[in-house]
Amino acid sequence: MFKIADREIDPGKTFVIAELSANHNGSFERAAETVRAAARAGADAVKLQTYTADTITLDCDNAYFRIGHGTLWDGMTLHRLYEEAHTPWEWHPELMRIAREEGLICFSSPFDFTAVDFLEGLDVPAYKIASFEITDIPLIEYAASKGKPMLISTGIATYEEIAEALNACRRAGNEQAALLKCTSAYPASPQEANLLTLTHMREHFGVTTGVSDHTCGTTVPVAGVALGARIVEKHLTLDRKAGGPDAAFSLEPEEFAGMVRAVREAEQALGTVTYELTERAKRNRKFARSLFVAEDMQAGEEITARNVRSVRPSDGMPPKYLPVLIGKRVTRDLKRGTPLTPDAVEL
Repeated sequence: MFKIADREIDPGKTFVIAELSANHNGSFERAAETVRAAARAGADAVKLQTYTADTITLDCDNAYFRIGHGTLWDGMTLHRLYEEAHTPWEWHPELMRIAREEGLICFSSPFDFTAVDFLEGLDVPAYKIASFEITDIPLIEYAASKGKPMLISTGIATYEEIAEALNACRRAGNEQAALLKCTSAYPASPQEANLLTLTHMREHFGVTTGVSDHTCGTTVPVAGVALGARIVEKHLTLDRKAGGPDAAFSLEPEEFAGMVRAVREAEQALGTVTYELTERAKRNRKFARSLFVAEDMQAGEEITARNVRSVRPSDGMPPKYLPVLIGKRVTRDLKRGTPLTPDAVEL
C-alpha cells in the first residue's frame, strides 16, 4: 500500500495535490494565500518546487539555453525563466507550517542533491520527481535513499526510462514509488493524454498510478480517476489574469474545487463489481414490461398478439412467454388493462 505521511493512497479516495509551482509570482503573501485556497478547494496536499536558477541550469545565453519549440516561454533563457519562477527556499518552512495549519500535507520536488538535503532538514513526507528529472538517475537514487515515498512524473520518459527510474528507487532500498502519467506540454491538449497508459503502467510496473495534468480543464483528471488513477496533481493559481510562467495551464480556486467535486463523484460512481440491484432499482422494476390484456376477452377466447401485449408496468407474466401463449385460451373473462397471470391461461 502506497502511503504519504499518515494517508494511505487507496481506491476509495484519490489523493489530490495542488501544485504551487511559479504561481506565487514572486510574492510570499500570494504563495501563502494559494496554500490556503488549496485547502478550501478540497486538496489533500500542496506541492512546492525546490530549486534555484543556478541549481537547475547555467546562466548562459546561447542557442542551447534559449527556449524555443513553441512554448509559453519562447525567447527566454532557462536561467531567466527559473530565476523568475523559483520558490525562495527561505519561504519553505513557513509555507509548510501554513499547510499543516490548514490540514494539508506539504512536500516538494527537489531538483538537485542540495535541495534534497534542504528538504530533509524540513522533514518532508515525500518527494516528487518532475518529468524532466526522470532521467537524472543519481538524483532519483539520492532522494529515494531517504526512505520517503517517491512520486515520479513520466512526461518525457520512454518505457525503458520509466523502468530505469523505478529500478533506481529499488536499488536505494525504496519500494514506495508511484508513477504519474504526465504530458510535458504547457498547456497540454486532452488528445495528448493517452490515459489508457495508466492501466498499462499499473499492470506492468506493479505500482500506484496517478495523473499530473497540464491541460486547461478538468476532464483529464476525472477520466484518469475512472481509469484507476489514485493520485491527481494539478496547478493552482489565485487568478490566471495575474499572469506568471504557469498561469495559462493552472486552475483558479473555484475551478479546482469543481475538479475535486467531480473526482469525488467519479469515485462514488465507480463503486464495486456487482450485479445486485439497488433498492431504488428494485422499486423501479415496477416499470418493466409484462403481459397485459389489451382488449376485453371472454372465457375460452384464444390469445393473440392483438389482445395480449407486452407493455409497462410489470404486474403480468414476463414478455418472454408471449410466443408460447399465442393460441392458448383464457380460463375466464378478462377486462382490458388486466395483467395476464398463469392462472388465467389454459396451459
